[in-house]
Formats: sequence, structure tokens, C-alpha cells
Amino acid sequence: MPNAVDFSGRPFHFIGIGGIGMSALAYILTKRQIPVSGSDLKLSHITQRLQEAGAHIFWKQEAVNLSFFQNQVASVAASGAPTIGMDGGRQLPQVVCSTAINESNPEYRAAIELGCPILHRSDVLAALIDDAAAIAVAGTHGKTTTSSMIGQMLLQADLDPTIVVGGEVTAWEGNARLGSSDYLVAEADESDGSLVKLAAMVGVVTNIELDHTDHYQNLDEVIHIFQTFERQCRVLVGCIDCVTVRQALTPVVTYSLHPESGADYVADSICYGATGTSALILERGQPLGKLSLQVLGQHNLSNALAAIAVGRHLGLPFTAIATGLSNFRGARRRFEHRGVYHNIRFIDDYAHHPSEIRATLAAARLQSSDVATGKEHRVIAVFQPHRYSRIAAFLPEFSQAFADADRVIVTDIYSAGEVNQCGLSGKDVAETIAIHHDQVDYQATLAEVQQRLTSLLEPGDLVIFLGAGNLNQIIPSVMAFYADIEAEYLHKACS
Repeated sequence: MPNAVDFSGRPFHFIGIGGIGMSALAYILTKRQIPVSGSDLKLSHITQRLQEAGAHIFWKQEAVNLSFFQNQVASVAASGAPTIGMDGGRQLPQVVCSTAINESNPEYRAAIELGCPILHRSDVLAALIDDAAAIAVAGTHGKTTTSSMIGQMLLQADLDPTIVVGGEVTAWEGNARLGSSDYLVAEADESDGSLVKLAAMVGVVTNIELDHTDHYQNLDEVIHIFQTFERQCRVLVGCIDCVTVRQALTPVVTYSLHPESGADYVADSICYGATGTSALILERGQPLGKLSLQVLGQHNLSNALAAIAVGRHLGLPFTAIATGLSNFRGARRRFEHRGVYHNIRFIDDYAHHPSEIRATLAAARLQSSDVATGKEHRVIAVFQPHRYSRIAAFLPEFSQAFADADRVIVTDIYSAGEVNQCGLSGKDVAETIAIHHDQVDYQATLAEVQQRLTSLLEPGDLVIFLGAGNLNQIIPSVMAFYADIEAEYLHKACS
């Protein structure tokens, strides 16, 4: 069971408040007028949004930060102002941390010494879910996009949901929004096993694969976590295109891309295009209507079917569902269009598992065709491997995941704090991919990747940056290089 969480006004302090999951929770609590502080090591647009909402953020992680709210009470008392509602004994905050935080962190050690309640971020999410008519979206892949689709669908249906997701969405200007209704849409993460704490009104499982090999030894352990999640949700919606979901779970509501599957919600007459996807949606064999999506590929059509199943379970008319989904443009770093310079398209994507890479590159291939001329343009995949444990576990799968790319550039492995116990490097990854692909470059550093791209790219190329690390930080510089070339070309043309 999750640890007890107090939403009555006792402060919260988030260690690492700028993280994508932590910041979403901190934002919701701040907007609920609960005192929130936190620490992070650098300013970002995410921490700026939290500050504008009212959170107090420290830029060093040190023990004194935990006395912030007690000092506020003392300061008010010293001024002679009334301290009604400011119980000094309760101003020691509830300290929220992620799995990455341990006793080597000075704030964490201080929290233990002071006797602060210590909560995992999943405890806070579980408590929010318990207080709401919650839809929790789980799955190895697709949960950010699916939860974002459901959030936008409910938002445009005027149901005013609270939304907590692991990606930033333009429609609500971030990774969280506070709504006024009982509905809450949340992304439910299985990476550290904390999925078992969540008990939602509606649970969604998009798929089940082994991914986080730093936490799980095998697929059976992952399945056990999802089975516990299933038991704790009142209704489970599941994708039966995933063999593991089909065999290990018994969802009440099912969806599939294949009409012959017998699923409750299926797509028929599918058209995958370079600018979007369309399909006829069937509900238990009966046509609901046509769906048009701006997001690409069969994986996003599958995600949309999950949203449709949830919407219909909540009683929404299909017209409202289809309108909401047709306006969905995707979450940040999920096939995110960063710009077009010198007729080169730049795409940023979070894909870091072989299945995700295959799906993302298939979508990129859809966009590589010039409809007017029929010409196929190049897809250039730039890959930053993520975590030594993941690469070691799935190296054979990674080696065959790049078939839809014309060129592949591989850089060194982003450790995410892991020790390299397997002895692998980015060069090993590149050499293994090269067994199945004849156009693979290895560039050890991000600076070398950037330099290689400035000599490699040509007008018409689509270049896609793949990984969950810091690879995308070079995108602005590469785009600026080609923007200068474009400006110089236009200047000469006009002279």
C-alpha cells in the first residue's frame, strides 16, 4: 500500500523537482494552493513554470532547504502578524523523491534525521488517483501519448480533467494541468515497480515488454506488476495486439488494429499517410465513424483506439471523441517537429527501446516520400543508446531496429547514472547495427555527432534524433548551421 499522504495543507518538498514526473505532481499540488518547495541543480522552463505557479525552488540540494517552511512561520511570528493556520510543528515538509534518490543525497539524509515523512513520487500520484475518477495509462510503450490523447479528448469534451503525464503537451502548456472536475488522467509508470500502488477507476495497458532491466530480471516479473495493476483497477482496457497482454491479462474492454481479432474497438479501412492517419472505427462490430489523426503511424492509431475505448466507456459521443483526437498534435519529444531548414526536417523523439525505434522510424519513412514527385528522401537516424543495462539486454534487437533508416549515426551510451558493468560502448552498438545495415557511422561525442551532421545532411533529408538522454541538446546548433546556409542561398538568389 502507498504511504499516507496529507493534502490538508502540510507542505511538500520535492528533491529533484525539475524532473518530468516530479514536476507534474509539484505543479498540481501548487495549483491546489498547497505549500510546495523543491530543489534542482539548474533552471529550466519546467522549473520556471513551477515558480510562476508559486513553488519555491532551491538551486542547491542541502539540508537547510527543509527548514524553509518552519522559517516562514518564525518570520511571520516575529513580525507580530497572526500565525493562524501555520502550525509550526507541521511545517516540516513531506519529502518527495524518486527511485534515483538515496542516502547519499544531503536533503534525503536531513529528512530522515528530522523525521520528515518521506514519500516516493508514486505515493503522491496514488493518493491523487484515490481522490479522483481516475484513468491511469500503463504500458511499456505509448503511455505518454495515450494519456495525453485521453487528456485532450476529455478537455475538448468540456470535462475539465486534471492531467499528469510524462511529457509536455501544447494544449495545456506543460506536463500537468489542474481541472475542476473529478476526472484525473495519469501516466502510470512501471519502470521501478511502483505501478502496483495505483488503483484507478479505469486502467489502460497499451503493451507489455521487458524494458527496464536495471529493475526487472525477466518478463515474468514485469507481467506480475501489470497483473497486480489489473486487479486494483475497476475496469481494465487492454490492447490485444500485444501477445503478452492477450495471454497474461483479461481486460474488460479490448482494442486492436485488426478487425478479425474480435476486439471491442477496432480500426478498419486504414490509410497511413505522410501527414496523418485515417480509419473507420468499429465498436463491437458496428461502425462508429471515421477518425482522422495528425500523428503518424500504426502505433499512434493503436494509442487512439485506447483513447476511444476510454471515451466510450465514459459515455462520450464518438463525434466528441473524434474531434478531440483529430486536434491532438503529439507530446513533446514524441516525433516532435523541431523545424525545417535548408529543406531538411528535424525530428526529436524519445524512443530508446528497440520496439519504439522500429515504430518511430516506420513513421519517419511515411514522411520521407514526396507525394508530388514520388521521390523517396533519406531518413537519417541519430541514436544515443540509453543505459548500459538496456543495451546489454537488447543488443541483438537494437541491431535490427534501424531498417527504415537510410543512414544511422550512433554516439556513446548515455549512462543515466549506471556503472558500465557490461563493458559495452557506443562503438560496440554501432558495429552490431552495421551487421544488418551498411550505412552506420560511430561518433563518440555529441560534438562529433554535430560536426558529422553538418557535412552529411542534404536538402530533402529527414533527420531524427532518437534517445532518452541529452542527444537533443545539439539539435538547435545543427538547425542553426543549416538556417545560415539557407539564408545565404536565399541572399544569393535575390542578389
